[in-house]
Amino acid sequence: MVVVLSLFDGISCGQVALKRVGIKIDKYFASEIDKYAIQVTQKNHPNTIQLGSVTEIKGNKLPKIDLLIGGSPCQGFSFAGKQLNFNDERSKLFFEFVRLLRECKPKYFLLENVKMKKEYQDIISKYLGVEPIEINSNLVSAQDRKRLYWTNIPNITQPKDKGILLKSILEDLPFRELKPFCFGYYGKKKRIDFLRDVNSEKAYTLTTSRSHTNQYYLNTNRNKMRFLSLIEAERLQTLDDNYTKGIPDGKRFFCIGNGWTVDVIAHLFKSLKKSPYFTSAAPTFVSQKEFNKDYQETSEEVSQIPIGTSDNPNIMPNSCVGLQSEVQL
Repeated sequence: MVVVLSLFDGISCGQVALKRVGIKIDKYFASEIDKYAIQVTQKNHPNTIQLGSVTEIKGNKLPKIDLLIGGSPCQGFSFAGKQLNFNDERSKLFFEFVRLLRECKPKYFLLENVKMKKEYQDIISKYLGVEPIEINSNLVSAQDRKRLYWTNIPNITQPKDKGILLKSILEDLPFRELKPFCFGYYGKKKRIDFLRDVNSEKAYTLTTSRSHTNQYYLNTNRNKMRFLSLIEAERLQTLDDNYTKGIPDGKRFFCIGNGWTVDVIAHLFKSLKKSPYFTSAAPTFVSQKEFNKDYQETSEEVSQIPIGTSDNPNIMPNSCVGLQSEVQL
């Protein structure tokens, strides 16, 4: 059984991954502030204990945490963004992950983020004491999606290529006439030349908006187009069909694009099943009402620790790739 604290939980893809590999959950604490994402989580995982904003969580008010996971907001790091790095208010939330890592001292942790400049990547690695492994979701799905994963879970390797093609996850839906932007130019090439068609091997990386140009796909003759359906988007993230049903369509697409590729996370969690640390005791779920009664929601400033230092001597600088021993934080 495992007690989990999931920061920036979104639609709880981490919880889906744990269940998919057969790891039994004792308690799952989630920090999320988007009401639509919370709706999706509670619909699919009603025993989830929602804690609210990450800035208000106190590690000493929680039970012993076995696994800390999170994908801190990436807009400040992304090559697709403005590269504001740690000066971006959203990216500063990474330090909340560090704070709770130190306060909770979990047996295992996992942090996900986008590909970024090496200098930013190295800062994160120094704080967490491990180097990331880069995994492209296209190995386990029909979507190109390169992400970095920092973890002390042992024996992490690349997943095997499942050979899933875009056409295998598509629904039989009608196409529409080409939009005017297709005939414009980007440099010397027409914008339509950048679009993939339904016979492409993989989809582009899902974003949080359907209106993004590369979220459109062409028919075989490349003279008509359509964007992905919500079910197709869910399949690209290896979620069950209609996992996000019940909230407005635009919010569904946002939540899916903001989420994790479940089968990548499931691959990372497989090693946890072999750990003797997790027992097989019966679950003891705590209701949201009971937890709120005991939990004091007070705010605390993020500790501004100088870059490259650590006040925890047990955080060891090991690569997460091929790590042989469990790192005790």
